[in-house]
Amino acid sequence: MSTPLRRRSNNNSLNGNHTNGNSKMEKKNNIAKKTDGDDGEGLKTASFMTWTARDVAYVARHHWIPCLFAVGVLFFTGVEYTLLMIPPSSQPFDIGFVATRSLHRVLADSPDLNTVLAALNTVFVAMQTTYIVWAWFMEGRPRATISACFMFTCRGILGYSTQLPLPQEFLGSGVDFPVGNVSFFLFYSGHVAGSMIASLDMRRMQRFRLAMVFDILNVLQSIRLLGTRGHYTIDLAVGVGAGILFDSLAGKYEEMMSKRHSLTNGFSLISKDSLVN
Repeated sequence: MSTPLRRRSNNNSLNGNHTNGNSKMEKKNNIAKKTDGDDGEGLKTASFMTWTARDVAYVARHHWIPCLFAVGVLFFTGVEYTLLMIPPSSQPFDIGFVATRSLHRVLADSPDLNTVLAALNTVFVAMQTTYIVWAWFMEGRPRATISACFMFTCRGILGYSTQLPLPQEFLGSGVDFPVGNVSFFLFYSGHVAGSMIASLDMRRMQRFRLAMVFDILNVLQSIRLLGTRGHYTIDLAVGVGAGILFDSLAGKYEEMMSKRHSLTNGFSLISKDSLVN
């Protein structure tokens, strides 16, 4: 009996020889034979036909995270088909705005406090920028800089392509970033993505305490951005994913260029010592 999430480690320990090259070839041949049969035979030899209640219990116990997400798929499928959408004449609904109503009222009633928090947030953005540039100029590690370039360019493309309306309750400040209370793209959050890029680089360099400080400040700035209505919740969530994605893409770019470097002459952005796993 076999399922995609069975206890393979136990089976391998009892039957060590089953993991050699011959067993793999036999498994491939068996799969090919199953798929070559007619529909009736294919159904009889399908993997799910061998599942037992014990297999289901094992998956639920040891693989509860994907099970939880599977329940989420079912739940939100129902929500999507039954939810009445926001009418075109209304502002977008944002659960983060609902959760930060109290903070929004405080900031609206205290412009000075709003200015102070905006200034502190701008300082945090300067910290991110300083670290990312420092990593390249002073330490010879351009990955974070490359990632930031990828991220902000794609943010500009997406922000221009679909321009979200500025929330009616937006609380601006002349010292907020971008400084001067100018217009800005909402989707996605460059504040959050830049913080993620810096934090990931810190972890690669085993600067775990500094990375934790940046993560905490990132959470605080996210709460402030929701409280001031400077970003929608989706902007912040995608900002986290964007930071991770573009950091990964920058790493792949470094790896690709490092392979080519030995075949080229002249200046190269990537040095032999710049790759950090």
